[in-house]
Amino acid sequence: MHDDNQIFVPPSFMAVFTDARGRLTEKADAVRTRYELCEDLAGHLVEHAQRLYHVQAPSEAEILRRIHAGLCTAESGVSTAEATWIVTRLAELLVWPCPDLVVPPPEQPAAPEVP
Repeated sequence: MHDDNQIFVPPSFMAVFTDARGRLTEKADAVRTRYELCEDLAGHLVEHAQRLYHVQAPSEAEILRRIHAGLCTAESGVSTAEATWIVTRLAELLVWPCPDLVVPPPEQPAAPEVP
């Protein structure tokens, strides 16, 4: 992103919106806007993750996996690739090791009951 905007979008986030040929799949302004949203969300989740760690006392990895699972839902407003980036960034901010983040399978609609 080489324009007049002062916001630096890191290569790790650019990869979320880059195709196999290294070209952006979205306009630069849209990528920058999504980056700002995802970076802000990662920053806001720091306190939440720390609170979970001290209150519920599961492992750091389990907290990150649970947050990732929540972000992978349709209601979160972010894509699964963005969710993975957000949790990876959250782990960096917390100075926690980031576990392998598995994207949960999409929910299947319930089968209708047969009378």
